[in-house]
Amino acid sequence: MSLIIRGITQIQEITLLTWRVLRGIFRKPFYLRETIVQMDVLGVGSVVIILLTGVAIGAVLALNSASTLKRFGATGVTGQLVTLSMVREIGPLLACIMLAGRVGSGIAAELGSMLVSEQIDAMRALGTDPVKKLVTPRVLALVIVAPALTVICDGAGVLGGVFVSISLMNQSAGVYLGSVRDALDFNEIVGGVIKPLIFGFIVAIVGCYMGLSTEGGTVGVGRSTTRSVVISSITIILSNFVLTRLILALLLER
Repeated sequence: MSLIIRGITQIQEITLLTWRVLRGIFRKPFYLRETIVQMDVLGVGSVVIILLTGVAIGAVLALNSASTLKRFGATGVTGQLVTLSMVREIGPLLACIMLAGRVGSGIAAELGSMLVSEQIDAMRALGTDPVKKLVTPRVLALVIVAPALTVICDGAGVLGGVFVSISLMNQSAGVYLGSVRDALDFNEIVGGVIKPLIFGFIVAIVGCYMGLSTEGGTVGVGRSTTRSVVISSITIILSNFVLTRLILALLLER
């Protein structure tokens, strides 16, 4: 019973934190410089790992689909299969889970360390709102950079598929890229960008909440970091089903 009560309490606290962040976006002071710094730290710092992950996944997709498509003489649609898989599902999901591991854990550790070292209490004593100063810029930064990183992951996945198709399937780059162009349209692109907007918000708000609710000194910082990654990843995976159903109904099945 205590576990259920604790879960309900945490949901209420996260909801309240979300409301304070959304309300603070439109109220002064606007910490624009802090937001840009966080975009650099959280976004630019994640480009390399997102690129490597995207290329590897795209190559594996093309490699695994080649044998199946070859049976039906349909290797010419490899680019379409890889592109749709990356844009619709794998790109947003994989990029944001990687962000949960790299960025969400970092946010929780940073804010948790500030909390146990009483830096946040000092901010309150000086009249600064910690949510406005620390949480809102990180949430805005991740909501902005998550779609951009997802697009990078999608592009890297397509390039990984090109490499496999040319080197192992003896398929021309023109055929592959033509199939890619056939797969993409405006609704596909919009659907592929909506997901990382939501996922980025989840990673940021969960990481901030776990950091600000740290208990138990430096040992508690480690626990908060682990919980941030686990809860963010599970929430992203669960919400992915709901978002996929909505996007299919509103954009892709019309």
